[in-house]
Amino acid sequence: MSEPVRLSKRLIEQLGCSRREAELYIEGGWVTVDGVVVEQPQFKVDSQRIELLPGARAETLEPVTLLMNQPATLDSETARASINMGNLSEAHREGVRPLHGHFARLSCIAPLERGASGLQVFTQDWRVTRKIDADLRRMEQEYIIEVRGQTTPQALERLARGATRNDRELPRAKASWQNETHLRMALKNPQPGQIAELCAYLRLELLGMRRIRVGGVSMGKLALGQWRYLASTERF
Repeated sequence: MSEPVRLSKRLIEQLGCSRREAELYIEGGWVTVDGVVVEQPQFKVDSQRIELLPGARAETLEPVTLLMNQPATLDSETARASINMGNLSEAHREGVRPLHGHFARLSCIAPLERGASGLQVFTQDWRVTRKIDADLRRMEQEYIIEVRGQTTPQALERLARGATRNDRELPRAKASWQNETHLRMALKNPQPGQIAELCAYLRLELLGMRRIRVGGVSMGKLALGQWRYLASTERF
């Protein structure tokens, strides 16, 4: 019986390609071992059937951006580590090829405030990072705020014009009731504690907050703890 060898070596033998091409085919999810896609060039094989999928391209993976509905109980690093094939949103699987390489070297941009849930953005794409870094101060974010108490329409209107509390200027925010216990609030680049301060100005007790939009990108119908790819048509 022959000694097991690396999958990349076997592919080189079969195709006559370079080592780098073999690695790109494998990391791109184009190679199957007995019918199962294997993405690790160092995977050991012996007598298994090695095949290249139709349309295979020896190309470096394009960087991706992932959107997650992060639970309030997780911090960004734990949330990033939890992203895997299994919690890709069922509603967003069509037309995508999830690869293990998409979960490596992800950076969290515009991170959620501690204790908030909702839209968390992870990216490998330097262009997305640069866009967010440059525009975050001017970029509107939208939240669903769970509150207890009552406020007045006049107080909500004052938030949009600019209000002060304890002689400090509050960030301008557009707020409206979604239902009896939830406010919909949009404001630019909220800093930690500012949403709580806005609620205090409205004489409302803050119970929870969920981010649903950053700039032009909405979380969409993502179940808690699930993720999806940023579509090519979406722009922050």
